[in-house]
Amino acid sequence: MKSFRAQWRRTSLRTKLVTVMLGLMIVAIFATAVGSAHTLRIAMTNQIDKQLNVSKSTMAYGLNKAYLYSLNEDSGSHDALDVDATLLGLSSAYADIRDQDGEIVYVMPRSRVGPSNGTDLPLLNMEEIQQLAAHPNSPATVPGAFPTSAGWRTVMIPLKSSELNLFLSMPLDNVNRTVNQTAVLVLSTGTLTALLMSMIAYGLTGRSLKPLINVERTASMIADGDLSQRVKDYPAETEVGRLSRSLNAMLAQIEKAFNDREASERKMRRFIQDASHELRTPLVTIQGYSEFYRYGGLAEPEAMDSAMGRIESESKRMARLVEDLLMLARLDEQRPMEKQPVDLLVLGQDAVEDTKVRAPDRTVKLVGLVSDRPSPASTVGDDARIRQVIANLITNALRYTPEGSPLEVAVGVRSLVAGTMDAVVEIRDHGPGIPAEDAKRIFERFYRSDSSRQRETGGSGLGLAIVAAIVQQHGGSVALADTPGGGATMSISLPYEPLREPKEPEVDDIED
Repeated sequence: MKSFRAQWRRTSLRTKLVTVMLGLMIVAIFATAVGSAHTLRIAMTNQIDKQLNVSKSTMAYGLNKAYLYSLNEDSGSHDALDVDATLLGLSSAYADIRDQDGEIVYVMPRSRVGPSNGTDLPLLNMEEIQQLAAHPNSPATVPGAFPTSAGWRTVMIPLKSSELNLFLSMPLDNVNRTVNQTAVLVLSTGTLTALLMSMIAYGLTGRSLKPLINVERTASMIADGDLSQRVKDYPAETEVGRLSRSLNAMLAQIEKAFNDREASERKMRRFIQDASHELRTPLVTIQGYSEFYRYGGLAEPEAMDSAMGRIESESKRMARLVEDLLMLARLDEQRPMEKQPVDLLVLGQDAVEDTKVRAPDRTVKLVGLVSDRPSPASTVGDDARIRQVIANLITNALRYTPEGSPLEVAVGVRSLVAGTMDAVVEIRDHGPGIPAEDAKRIFERFYRSDSSRQRETGGSGLGLAIVAAIVQQHGGSVALADTPGGGATMSISLPYEPLREPKEPEVDDIED
């Protein structure tokens, strides 16, 4: 049994389907043969019963007269009075008259219905006679004289004006023979038909399962590492069509996940390389001055002061870099932030005042998004981090624009298509602008448009990355656009939340 199960598991789906179908057809054919044989047997038995019921009165009258004449005349003088059973459709019938004890007192001559060896006559015992007597005039089946006999269909007819009974019987051999032949014919014909249909089904199933074979081949290629493969599209209303759509959707997600992982790994490698590069320079500078001092190269006070100044400067720059890296790590962890109402108009005004102090040669103004008059704009978030975003953008604008070029800080509310609104802060400069090839990567970590990485031309490349991370944590977005007339505009969009006015105290509270 275990070996059969193991072999069945290794059998192909095509063979399993055809085998199961063939088995079901054979069971159906067997059931049809049994049902047909049973139905035919009932029909033929009912036909015999009909013949017996139609002829029983005539047979009873004729045989009774023949029996009475046999009592008064010679044994051969009553033959002319016998009923011809052949004319009644009972060519193979048997009839006799018996008394109350079951003793045969008269037998219908068999010469009228064909030759007989006398061995197939029914031998009834008392129990069978009593069973027939319980239902007179109703046919019943009684066994034959030999096991090879199919039995007889017998009816007992009580004779009038006497205590005798007529037993009229017809053999069931023809019924059994016909039923058996019919069953064998149905089984043989059905089995041959089932085998032929199975061979045809085997070929048709192969064509029907061809899409699954194509799916299997595609899956094998994907398993070998070719994630770009896709399953051929089939009609959506079919099982294979739904399977192909699901597999293609799953493969697209898997491919995207692999691509995202590879992109993340490349980004991480680049991040590590850039962080190592940024940290190596101040460390090498500090190490160089330390070794120079150890070898006695800084004997003069002026040289010592210069070296200490350089070491302090590089240490501060390295500390700022480490702080920026720590901040990015915290933002990546999505740590909860302090949420409170933030008035962006106040933050913009503070940023303008601070910039005027930092760069007195600049003209810095607070304006609106579409006019010179700023409009109130508020959101919910971390006040300190949003201030840091605005400060980073202004620092970036001051660093990469010529001295004396003006700056504008625009604050307002922008309506969206879906009916919602965003609170917007824009930092507009009027410098050389940002090239299109740099604009795509301007918010990447450690990215600087200056590939030479000269420290005097820019910072570490983390300022705009911090801006993007903070804004994203607040559910907003940051975008770069060209300033009309030349320059770059950094736009921060945050979900708009109107400021709630403080509730005025009621009169009763004031009186209290």
